[in-house]
Amino acid sequence: MTVKSCNYTTCQTTWLVVLRVAIGWHFLYEGLIKVVNPGWSAVGYLLDSKGWFAPVFQAMAASPGVLSAVNFMNQWGLVFIGLGLVLGLFTRLAAWSGMLLLAFYYLSHPPFVGLNYALPAEGNYFIVDKVMIEFIALGALSLFPTGKTIGLDRFIFRK
Repeated sequence: MTVKSCNYTTCQTTWLVVLRVAIGWHFLYEGLIKVVNPGWSAVGYLLDSKGWFAPVFQAMAASPGVLSAVNFMNQWGLVFIGLGLVLGLFTRLAAWSGMLLLAFYYLSHPPFVGLNYALPAEGNYFIVDKVMIEFIALGALSLFPTGKTIGLDRFIFRK
């Protein structure tokens, strides 16, 4: 695959970077909150899973070793994905990694009719929820090299 030089307007580039940084901040903050809270665990979230993949997520919660790995990967995954997006560092990898994490969140708690969760949703969703919208936005961002324009990727991936 060859990289083509695309000329975006300043406004287009600015809004793509703003979107990248905003999503990055969301990931980074969620990760840091989990890292600094010594009592945080994904166990409640995993046990509350519904839908087709609920048995997989509930099995993760039931195994102490797996749960420990899930907690670690969730905390530090959020932090490193967030840093990558905020700093424009390995931006495409950060976007893809964020999409993978969001896919797990979506599959664990799908917004389908008849599924009720312990924590109430902020709104009423059917198929498309905030997790899916952020997933789609990261997919779009992975196609635009904003880190090479405004970010540390500019220095790493110089020609």
